[in-house]
Amino acid sequence: MNVVRKIGQLMLVLFFITFGVTLLMRLLPGDAAGTLFPYGTPEELDEVRALLGTDKNVFAYYFDWLGNFLQGDLGYYFAATFGDTVKVTSMLAQTAPRTLLIMLYTMTFSIVVSIPLGVFLGYKSGSRTDKIISNSLFTIASVPSFASGLFLSYFIAMTLNLVNPTGYVPLTENVGEHFKSIVLPVVSLSISLIATFTRLLRSDVISTLREDFVTMASSKGLSNRWILFRHVLRPSSLTLLTIAAINIGSLIGGAVIIETIFGLNGVGMFLVASIAQRQYLAVQSLVALTAIVFVTANVLVDLLYSVLDPRVRVQHGTQK
Repeated sequence: MNVVRKIGQLMLVLFFITFGVTLLMRLLPGDAAGTLFPYGTPEELDEVRALLGTDKNVFAYYFDWLGNFLQGDLGYYFAATFGDTVKVTSMLAQTAPRTLLIMLYTMTFSIVVSIPLGVFLGYKSGSRTDKIISNSLFTIASVPSFASGLFLSYFIAMTLNLVNPTGYVPLTENVGEHFKSIVLPVVSLSISLIATFTRLLRSDVISTLREDFVTMASSKGLSNRWILFRHVLRPSSLTLLTIAAINIGSLIGGAVIIETIFGLNGVGMFLVASIAQRQYLAVQSLVALTAIVFVTANVLVDLLYSVLDPRVRVQHGTQK
């Protein structure tokens, strides 16, 4: 029943997000067709308005778009020459894998580094090592991803010439060159995430170490490593999972800038170009897909709580 309720909430959130984007796009000043083709004839502009759907009222436009979207039709992207259009799905097929890989690599790398570091700092709470690393992480967490990207691009790529400063090599072409082209964007996005994740996990580990079940496990003579990673880590991971899911949205936003700095030409750059050119259908579909990824991730994390912490299952059972 909880799953059904969560799915219902997901549908409602997606409706408000996508309909809100429709209203915001309509409130933009000027004519979208005229922006796309400033020298088009009246007949050509009327044809573009019909294809965009801007010749209809906002409700008719939205439900037409929604019907097409649910059937997998994301609309058309208008080229600079009148009459030339490209399907949004075709452009996504080229740009989405790059952005998705950046997000996957970034989140995986951030969590893999943060978990052992956060558990270690929680266990060593109050020590000199903990104070030095925690204070450093506090400073690092405030550094925006674009600043990290610019620094890494200048120092690693241009000064040391270890990797190319721009460009992307697909994984299917060359595995080694692929990771060389993706390492700087991933590290740029990961730096602040690692600092945030580590500090949160450290705090939760400190709290969990005070629980009675940890004291009982310690009294049984179990090793510290076993207690930390078998009994302490799971209940301490709830906040980390929540923040990781929330940061999927910030990763998409950060990818816009990072893709520009490193010339990756992913979904972020595609979305910015679509907004600037008033590509209604492309913007609507891209925002909807982004919202689906973001909201779905948060719902899945919420459902995983009961797997990581038995106390959550007990609370759900009590509520029922």
